Amino acid sequence: MSVLDFFEIILSFSAIIFLTVILGKYMALVFEGKIAIFNKIENIVYNVLGLKTQNEMNWIDYTLNVLVFNLIGFIFVLVILMMQNLLPLNPQHFSGLSFPLAFNIAASFVTNTNWQSYGGESTLSYFSQMLALGTQNFLSAATGITVLLALIRGLSRKSVQEQKIAMLGNFWKDLTRSTLFILIPLSIFLAFILIKQGTIQNFTSYIHATSIEGKEQLLPGGPAASQIAIKQLGTNGGGFFNVNSAHPYENPTPLTNWLSLLSIILIPAALTYTYGLMIGDKKQGWAIFAAMMILLMVGTFLIIHSDLSVNSMEGKETRIGIINSSMWTGWTTAASNGSVNAMISSQAPISGAIAMLNIMLGEVIFGGVGCGLYGMILFVILTVFLSGLMVGRTPEYLGKKIESREIKMIILAILAPSACILIGGALGLSTQMGLSSLSHKGPHGLSEVLYAFASAAGNNGSAFAGLNANTNFYNYLLGFTMIIGRFAVLIPVMAIAGSMVAKKSSPPSFGTLATDNTIFVILLIGVIIIVGALTFLPALSLGPIVEQFLMNKKILF
Repeated sequence: MSVLDFFEIILSFSAIIFLTVILGKYMALVFEGKIAIFNKIENIVYNVLGLKTQNEMNWIDYTLNVLVFNLIGFIFVLVILMMQNLLPLNPQHFSGLSFPLAFNIAASFVTNTNWQSYGGESTLSYFSQMLALGTQNFLSAATGITVLLALIRGLSRKSVQEQKIAMLGNFWKDLTRSTLFILIPLSIFLAFILIKQGTIQNFTSYIHATSIEGKEQLLPGGPAASQIAIKQLGTNGGGFFNVNSAHPYENPTPLTNWLSLLSIILIPAALTYTYGLMIGDKKQGWAIFAAMMILLMVGTFLIIHSDLSVNSMEGKETRIGIINSSMWTGWTTAASNGSVNAMISSQAPISGAIAMLNIMLGEVIFGGVGCGLYGMILFVILTVFLSGLMVGRTPEYLGKKIESREIKMIILAILAPSACILIGGALGLSTQMGLSSLSHKGPHGLSEVLYAFASAAGNNGSAFAGLNANTNFYNYLLGFTMIIGRFAVLIPVMAIAGSMVAKKSSPPSFGTLATDNTIFVILLIGVIIIVGALTFLPALSLGPIVEQFLMNKKILF
């Protein structure tokens, strides 16, 4: 590792810490309605759309609005993809997609997964990319933020009497503020920089060109920059082109690579500071941020060390190099982003194991926009409960008692995605339909299937590469896995918010476990790792871990 590489790593982590405070404070002001000009703008939007946002919702109404809104989005995307041959902005005259592939893509983008069983430049029209996928890039990210806001209110509001019969806010107001004042402005800002650096943004037909080797080449076009900006900021990850951020039209320069890397973590990190401000205790937000940052740093440096020990450029863009590829893999799998600038399949086996583990831990190492933090809060509550049992302290969080209802919901939210990963992986490895898509046998083939279901259940969207996932078997199975991975966590979170908001808040006592100090951060990290290790270590041992041993044996002998 050169001095310049080391400097870039330090600069990247430092920039996230610095921007967390700035953006986190801004988002808290937006969500609490403390910016007057924004209030006037959003009221115009509500009037035009006929939305009644003055009334707050209980957890059931809020959840139903989330589910119905996402169902409409799913149907909207599905119809556009299947009918894209009849719609405008299709200069390559692509045909409509089959139902299984359209179902998979619709499930993918509505759940903020952005898994891709297709090549963007060879499958989708500009209209489909913009109106179907681009719209969901904004709305699926905003949905995650709305659920987080409901949970924050459930934890922070002091009593039922204070907030009118256990209300959690208004879904439409939260959705509008998240989209209009957070995601859109940041995306416009980043898109302009990307365009300036060379990321394409046009509506031209593909161009036939002759390469310097004298070979015919088809150069794709399209409105890429606008979608690349929100794919990174919204922790979506779906590439406009098949090779994602390794494509020079998506990621042309070192600056675009670095800004995209920061964008992957930016909003999830800043939301921890927003959380601290909104609950009235910044130390709580910093404690969660510290746990996330420690896990991110450890994972990233393990991936970098593993890749440098192999020192291979296979599967990596020569413009980007090993260090930037390794960092990207560590950050994108920790943030539920899913974009890639290298082939994870070609990285060191231990690097692939860390990338998988980042997802398998529940996508809580910053995780997706909104959903990463509410997933981490579930682990915080679980840690408080387990620690209280061990030392005899009162299981309370933010002054509210943790009871069996909350723990049952947390266990459901943790087990559902985990079961999908292991059951789905078992089906992929034990059926002829699943095995027929493998490009490798042995432990590497196991990793291909295991990673696919981990990525789907964790709503990450990155691919190990090598697995032919565009089959009816994988399109349906992974599609349902994405839906379960999203909503089997979201619904329990909303139930916990509804349960906690109805509880009276009591001041800390001698028996209350502090959740804002170093000891608790260590306990929290321990619980996260233990849950992940106990659940997935056997599967990882048969895949990337044994592959690492086999590779070391070849190197030694």
